[in-house]
Amino acid sequence: MEAADAIIDGSKHLSPDALPFARSYQLEALEKAIRQNTIVYLETGSGKTLIAVMLLRSYAYLLRKPSPYIAVFLVPSVVLVTQQAEVVTMLTDLKVGKYWGEMGVDYWDAATWKREQEENEVLVMTPQILLDALRHSFFKLEMIKVLIFDECHHARGKHPYACIMTEFYHHQRNLRSASHLPRILGMTASPIKTKGSSSSHTYWKKIYQLENLMSSKVYTCVSDSVLAEYIPFSTPKLKIYKHIEIPYVIFEHVAKNLSSLKEKHLNFLKELNLGGLATISTEKRISKLLLTFFFCATELGVWLALKAAEFLSCDESDVFLWGKLDIHGEKIVKDFTLDVLKLFLTCIPSGPEWSIGDMDADMEAGFLTSKVVCLIESLLEYREYKDLRCIIFVERVITAVVLQILLSEVLPKLSSWKTSYMAGNHAGLQTQSRKEQNEVVGEFRKGTVNIIVATSILEEGLDVQTCNLVVRFDPSATVSSFIQSRGRARMQNSDFLLMVRSGDTPTVSRVKNFLASGDIMRKESLRHASLACSPLESTLNNEEFYRVESTGAIVTMSSSIALIYFFCSRLPSDGYFKPSPRCLIDEERGICTLDLPKSSPISTIRVESKGNAQMLKQIACLEACKQLHLSGALTDNLVPAIVLEETVAQELRNEPYYDEKVSYFPPELVSHCPNESVQTYHSYLIELKKNYEYDLPVHNIILVVRREFETDVGNISFELEVDRGNLTVDMKYAGVIPLTSEQVHLARRFQTTAFRVLFDHNLSKIDNIFDLRDDSIKVDYLLLPATSSQQNTSVIDWTSVSSVCFPRENPSINHKRCFCSMCYSPYMHTKNGLVCACVLENSLVVTPHNGRVYCVTGIIAELNGESQLKMRDGKVTTYKNYFEAQHGICLRFVQESLLNGKRIFQVQNYLQRRRQQKEKESSKASVELPSELCLIVMSPISIGTFYSFSFLPSIVHRIESLLIAVNLRKMYVDHCTQNVVIPTIKVLEAITTKKCQEKFHLESLETLGDSFLKYATSQQLFKTYQSHHEGLLSLKKDKIISNVALRKIGCDRKLPGFIRNEAFDPKMWIIPGDRSEDHKLEVDFLSSTRKIYVKGKRKVKSKTVADVVEALIGAFLSTGGEVAALLFMDWLGIQVDFVNIPYERQFRILPGIPINIPSIESLLNYRFNDPSLLVEALTHGSYMMLEIPGCYQVLLDFCFRRKNLLNLTFSTMMCFFCSLFLCVSLCVCVSECVSVWVCLLLWYCL
Repeated sequence: MEAADAIIDGSKHLSPDALPFARSYQLEALEKAIRQNTIVYLETGSGKTLIAVMLLRSYAYLLRKPSPYIAVFLVPSVVLVTQQAEVVTMLTDLKVGKYWGEMGVDYWDAATWKREQEENEVLVMTPQILLDALRHSFFKLEMIKVLIFDECHHARGKHPYACIMTEFYHHQRNLRSASHLPRILGMTASPIKTKGSSSSHTYWKKIYQLENLMSSKVYTCVSDSVLAEYIPFSTPKLKIYKHIEIPYVIFEHVAKNLSSLKEKHLNFLKELNLGGLATISTEKRISKLLLTFFFCATELGVWLALKAAEFLSCDESDVFLWGKLDIHGEKIVKDFTLDVLKLFLTCIPSGPEWSIGDMDADMEAGFLTSKVVCLIESLLEYREYKDLRCIIFVERVITAVVLQILLSEVLPKLSSWKTSYMAGNHAGLQTQSRKEQNEVVGEFRKGTVNIIVATSILEEGLDVQTCNLVVRFDPSATVSSFIQSRGRARMQNSDFLLMVRSGDTPTVSRVKNFLASGDIMRKESLRHASLACSPLESTLNNEEFYRVESTGAIVTMSSSIALIYFFCSRLPSDGYFKPSPRCLIDEERGICTLDLPKSSPISTIRVESKGNAQMLKQIACLEACKQLHLSGALTDNLVPAIVLEETVAQELRNEPYYDEKVSYFPPELVSHCPNESVQTYHSYLIELKKNYEYDLPVHNIILVVRREFETDVGNISFELEVDRGNLTVDMKYAGVIPLTSEQVHLARRFQTTAFRVLFDHNLSKIDNIFDLRDDSIKVDYLLLPATSSQQNTSVIDWTSVSSVCFPRENPSINHKRCFCSMCYSPYMHTKNGLVCACVLENSLVVTPHNGRVYCVTGIIAELNGESQLKMRDGKVTTYKNYFEAQHGICLRFVQESLLNGKRIFQVQNYLQRRRQQKEKESSKASVELPSELCLIVMSPISIGTFYSFSFLPSIVHRIESLLIAVNLRKMYVDHCTQNVVIPTIKVLEAITTKKCQEKFHLESLETLGDSFLKYATSQQLFKTYQSHHEGLLSLKKDKIISNVALRKIGCDRKLPGFIRNEAFDPKMWIIPGDRSEDHKLEVDFLSSTRKIYVKGKRKVKSKTVADVVEALIGAFLSTGGEVAALLFMDWLGIQVDFVNIPYERQFRILPGIPINIPSIESLLNYRFNDPSLLVEALTHGSYMMLEIPGCYQVLLDFCFRRKNLLNLTFSTMMCFFCSLFLCVSLCVCVSECVSVWVCLLLWYCL
């Protein structure tokens, strides 16, 4: 049995997992919740959340991962998400996830939600998130084991709580057995949400409706006395105030001037002639503001009306919804608010000596109403409280804002209380973010804020145990609002003040009903506890819907409008325009026309049906959802396609990248040690030519390798920038040569000795280089001096190579025919013994007393140990005295001539660009050496050989780099069916970054490749997805050509190992055959048949990999043309073809109607093949004309990539722009048209 199947019926074996501090009624509720779906109806503060936690603990063994099941905890407000999640985390060991709208969950796809379900066991969220996830089939109800509804009294009408139950729970209950459905637990302090009633039957009817909807039975305590043992109840107190109207003179002045200002700004609006929808929306906004100001002036006072005008005049918004307000309409609204502010300023005394706070005088003047004064006086009755925590509940957001301003002004003069406010985002007032709301609640809990003026947002769930005063400034509208606001006061002996106008009998009567409602609901719930819930028909049986069979995603008539608005919100927008649908309804004829923004693939939906305006709109939106899905604009999960693309793009950006990458070494220079006595090698002659004056010669070099190089590597020519000028390097193939194992052994000894001397300038590692252990893999090539004689059949100068074998057993033998100069003795004393002078004349020696190595270039006959030596300080001494004084050495053969020794050269990077500065001869470049102090290391070998060998690390590094490029090219050719020829040097240029500091780098090729990649990709997407809007095309394009995407492509093709991103460091160069250092090579496979070697790791930035991909595209394009570049892109995984597919027009435009085409064509001296494209290119997305279904966005994006739409000169383009200005009157907004023209100008200039 599968794990998922094994635990489907696991709830039958559940046992309560109670907490030791749980109360008796909580344990009783838990027992019932385990047996059946339950609504826990208990007073605020009685610990309903703890019951939910214990239920989760009881189900925990079914939820723990890797179980596929989860529990979902729904809360009605964002504030409660964190609060309830923290409780679950603290009291269970379950993994808890928190979700709310600002996290961007609307844009998550199925894969994202799947990860959340795999990582978390309890998901705490607001209900709309779960409803949307169920509708989009991101969640399956059968995967939820426990479903908790906090404040479940909201489950009525079209609230998300109710929709979850009706659309999914009851629908599946009618199709399957209840065992597949989650356990339901509802929690509420009032099971009904109505204005209340004196009839117990009415209460029960509402409770029974909730039970049937939630498919749950209500659990409650027998009486308040059970709860009274554990929780305190606040004392309700009526605060009666006498209503006093503001002075009639002020009232008349305010009312008259407000009306005048409204009329004045509406006239301005008419003069602008914005259009139907924009005008209507602006008129509504002004009328609504007028009512707000009038309410504040009459109900709160003129001073608070002034503060409302100040607040609203500072409430800036840069984004306006299409069909509601445009930028001109918003300016009129703003000007109206500022004029109202000036009006109220004329009603308030000015000057620093006046301030609000004299209650009687302010009330008499109309600055404050009697209701506001009563509130302040009621608060001051509690001024002796040391730690006041007070919540003042109001109905309107603007009331909360201005009362907070007033209390912050007045109370500090009378007490130390600090006031804040908290309100949701209603009536278009984006007053507070979620972060700001959490900060206010946190400060209230800590006591740094004493008073919060709040709307109903704080009625539910705020857990502050120290709250000791609740004031209802505005009366509660429903029973639940009354009960929950009263329950905010948690402290013992706390008060619940209800402000009621004197003589307001209906409000007093409603308050009395509210006070009695708790007992009535409890008794009715207990009396009908044994009555089973009635089956509830799913709303899907009574409402049209559209279901995607492949996923189960569903959209109903009631949810279709929101889905259409969500779809439009994801279409391309700008600072002037936010796309949304436009609906025109002819209720008499039963016709609804739904216009979608131009960037939508479906432009217009027209339906005919019976019903009211709302039903017609729903039918049209449902049909639009269906057609959008069939067109591909909505995915199979019924979310905009751009959401899926954005999620994929975000996942791509979030993929981890580890910048430590391998560095490849060419296999052509690596081999296994063979055992043959004679080995065949390929030889290459490296000819060196000085392009500068210097007394030392350069010698040619022989490169001996086991494998023959590619032609364009084996025959190359380049220059090195040395200190004195340029050195030309020419390499050419010299043929095949056989070498015996003894010759190979000798050659390796020679080259490792020579290079170790050049790098170390001492002989400290010279002994280790002869450790010829037969490793399985090694760098295997030889660099040897070449003979200068063209007639010599052997190109290798074996005489110089054999110098590494010195000293022989008797150095003085075989010198009978030696013709040494008679200016000095033919034999000289050395550390090796008595040797012939010719042996010393071209030799490498070391002076043991200081460990230095020198090349002996000759014998100085006129100098000996007795000769004078001029010191740096000007003093004169003899060589004999110098060595005795400086080194404690007494020269024995002072009459022997001195040797001319030159110090060994520094090995440098001669590949990088440098200033050509002639090196000054150092005073220590040549030294005089007594032969008796010298130990001969190599002889005969000339200094020219060492000078030439000092360039070899740079030369070989270039050869290595070329061979790396060859292997990259071979890796591509292995998969290419067509013969594509690209020079190796171009490939090398494409993988060489600027950090290498060489004469070439990838930046030019990168620019070319980047442009071609964008061009080719844009053209492919444009012709493949002709119905997609610019935003979706841009995302698809970025998914292919973004740096992250290119980096991933490059890594998948193992390109980082080929990249050269560091300047050549000779110290890191691997000396072939050297065993003194540990250089391990590891095998890596580029394909199943092609291997390469790894010599180490280095850091390669993500952007560098992307740049190399673009540069390689540029390399293939520059040498092989578009076909070669496209073939290479295909190998990378970017499939593009240049098959010409004409742009299929899905609609007809009569171009002569909106603009004068002949006039523009005459100005341009150009005839358009399809003039409708010009019309489309000049149309902004906000310009709603059915005759022009498209707009410029897709065309502009395509033009930016191609740049060859029109072959126009700059002057012609200027004429084109001038002609466009003639058409301004035909466009919806000058600024919008200018933005298009600027884009076109940039397109041309770029």
